[in-house]
Amino acid sequence: MSAPLADRIRPRALSEMVGQEHLLGEGALLRRIAQGGSIPNMIFYGPSGVGKTTAARIIAASAGKKLERLNGTTASTGDIKAIIAGLSGFDALGGVILYLDEIQYLNKKQQQTLLEFIEDGSITLIASTTENPYFYVYNAILSRSTVFEFKPVSAPEIQRGLGRVAKVLREDAPGLEIEDGVIPHIAATCGGDVRKAVNALELAYLGACAGEGPRRITLADAQAVSQRSAMRYDREGDEHYDLLSALQKSIRGSDPDAGLHYLGRLLEAGDLLAPCRRLLVIAAEDIGLAYPMAMAIVKACVDAARELGLPEARIPLAQAVVLLATAPKSNSAYLGIDAAIADIRQGKAGPIPRCLQNRHCDGADAAVKGQFYQYPHDFPGHWLPQQYLPDLLAGAVYYQYGSNKTEQAARAYWEAIKGK
Repeated sequence: MSAPLADRIRPRALSEMVGQEHLLGEGALLRRIAQGGSIPNMIFYGPSGVGKTTAARIIAASAGKKLERLNGTTASTGDIKAIIAGLSGFDALGGVILYLDEIQYLNKKQQQTLLEFIEDGSITLIASTTENPYFYVYNAILSRSTVFEFKPVSAPEIQRGLGRVAKVLREDAPGLEIEDGVIPHIAATCGGDVRKAVNALELAYLGACAGEGPRRITLADAQAVSQRSAMRYDREGDEHYDLLSALQKSIRGSDPDAGLHYLGRLLEAGDLLAPCRRLLVIAAEDIGLAYPMAMAIVKACVDAARELGLPEARIPLAQAVVLLATAPKSNSAYLGIDAAIADIRQGKAGPIPRCLQNRHCDGADAAVKGQFYQYPHDFPGHWLPQQYLPDLLAGAVYYQYGSNKTEQAARAYWEAIKGK
């Protein structure tokens, strides 16, 4: 019985890997480190299926050190200590390379235990994570490690890797036909994930071998096995927040096409609630007073989307995205409230002016009795000079009129009334 396909095609040298030219190409830093044989502590950060585990295995082999593997989802403090306890005298001299997958799942105590063995040289750490290590990894480990970012593999590079897979499959099944377009389609729809691309081609191969007659992988087979596979999404991971950030920044930048693209990616991943919430934020933060009705319209679109559910929800949400992206922009209210909160957090507050306080009986010892509030509606233009901010902040300005038509009209209106 032949070995599993994944084992048979797994690269044995860095030169056989596809993608990551910025790390593993000729003369690149990580490649030079591997060739030098002296391996530092490293953290490989990037999405799944882009070569982190394969690179770690090859680098460990090049160093001539024993390689141990743990997964952060199941590893315990005892597992880490057991690796050290199991070192023979020869192994103990040079230490061991520990490949720790999904390090972000280790708690602080486990990471502190790991740190002890890193510091005494018993363990050289090569960790991998799909999440930003600066958010999830203990700072003391980060400070002793070099972070290398692995990126999604480009479609042309994945095609090169699938060509090697196709060669192995044809060796297993002489006469196997692979239609033109199969490999390019899988490479383009796997979301930069080499493992996913290999699995898709293998699945199509198994389907081709299952029936009677010629063994042929068709484009229709490739389309069937790669449906929705280009989507990378984890509602608790970085990709979730990256997509929401891209959606908001595209709308803020008045690009309706990019806004629709990122909305589509969120919806294709089955996430309805997050874009609904983010669109409401955008209406207030980025459009704001330049087009005050945007909030009411977006709220109606969001309510309709949540009532309809997917797939129909895409239509009112697309309407909201295009409206917001093409609307005039203002962040004056957003900047104003942040400036006010900044002063409050610095202790700039003070008593509420007496004229603004709720009516209540003055104490017997009050030097001046009476609220002395003047009702603006009793004055021309419904306005009069009156102090509203606490004494400590008298004269502070938080709101600055935006340059849009709506806010400039409001500015002209009040300047005429206040005589400024």
